Amino acid sequence: MKTQERPAAEADREGPRPLWVEEPAVRWRLPDPVRTSAVRAVIIVALTLMQAMTAFLCTLAGSWLAFPMVLSTVASTVASTWGVLDVWITRQVWNQRMGVVSVPSSTARQLRRERRRARRAARRSERIQDRGQERDTGPGRQRGSGRLSEA
Repeated sequence: MKTQERPAAEADREGPRPLWVEEPAVRWRLPDPVRTSAVRAVIIVALTLMQAMTAFLCTLAGSWLAFPMVLSTVASTVASTWGVLDVWITRQVWNQRMGVVSVPSSTARQLRRERRRARRAARRSERIQDRGQERDTGPGRQRGSGRLSEA
């Protein structure tokens, strides 16, 4: 949000100026599954950090609770790592399933088009040659030498 700057004379004519001007979002909203896993990961990481801080303070105080807290903090660290990886994997799966928006002038797409055109042209020329050979042999004539094999 940016503040709006106008000349003083213009501001007097239009009345009070707004405090800020709404601007469109720069980035798209995350897909629902990715957002869900991201929220889950943030909650797990936040709980892990609170647990680690509590374990540290219990250790400094010499409390009996320090050892169980340290063990559970280690387990929570594994869980929070899983949560962050889950966000990354969910995002990759979403991109693969729903398709990544590609630029129309992509070189890969252009190469695929050219290869497809070349294959179609090759098939078309083969068909034309096959039709020409069928006409040469005629309907009653055989194509080969009359033997089953050359051996």
